[in-house]
Amino acid sequence: MAVLSTAVLSCTKSHTGTAAPKTFVIVPGAWSGPYAWDSVQAILEKSGNKVFVVQLPGHGSDSTAPQNLTLDVYRDKVVSIIDSIGGQVILVGHSLGGAIISEVAEEVPSRIEKLVYVAGFVPLTGQSVLALASTDTASILGANLVPSADNLTLGVVSDQIINSFIQDGTEDEQSLVLANYRVEPAIPLTNAVTLTAAHYGSVAKVYIKTLMDHAITPTLQNRMLAATPGFSAIYQLNTSHSPFLVKPDSVALLLTNIAH
Repeated sequence: MAVLSTAVLSCTKSHTGTAAPKTFVIVPGAWSGPYAWDSVQAILEKSGNKVFVVQLPGHGSDSTAPQNLTLDVYRDKVVSIIDSIGGQVILVGHSLGGAIISEVAEEVPSRIEKLVYVAGFVPLTGQSVLALASTDTASILGANLVPSADNLTLGVVSDQIINSFIQDGTEDEQSLVLANYRVEPAIPLTNAVTLTAAHYGSVAKVYIKTLMDHAITPTLQNRMLAATPGFSAIYQLNTSHSPFLVKPDSVALLLTNIAH
């Protein structure tokens, strides 16, 4: 197993380089949507970067029925956006987005400059997000999931949404999460990924850990990193599962430095 290199970037340090702008494609996680990345997107774009935040089918304002969704549908949505852009991208995945960007890297490895996992799932080939999450016995989220009667969606116990995702946020940030909450399509969470060393394994990978995470705990994050060789750097933020909302400046700075 390759030794993981660890780097902790001080988020008080300014990025003063004059490197060329980059193109970021950001994949939000479960129970979330593009809204959560508005502040990070604005900061990155102010520096001249191009930023595309993916509207996953069945999330945000998209009304695709949950029975029509799979992990491959998500993958194909992201690939179509990358195809429309041209050139290489920095592909960022949060939470469930980690599994999605892994599948995208398997599909179009040459189009991805780097994969960046933000508290993201890092499945091994043959693993699903649900299988990985079920091993996270300390997760508050995992203990408070509510399947629908038809098992096509998963909800979160209402009084545990904040505690699961953004316990360290301001009242406004927490209200934003509640206002945008919707149940999660279940089928993609059960779909196993298929990854190869030749494709997925050839793409540079970086991880941003969230040290106060109640949804994907640091314990699971560490286990996933130990099981997957090839991460060139591991950064960490002292936040909940939603660093892009509670510390958007820090997330934008990390992404800027990682991209260069």
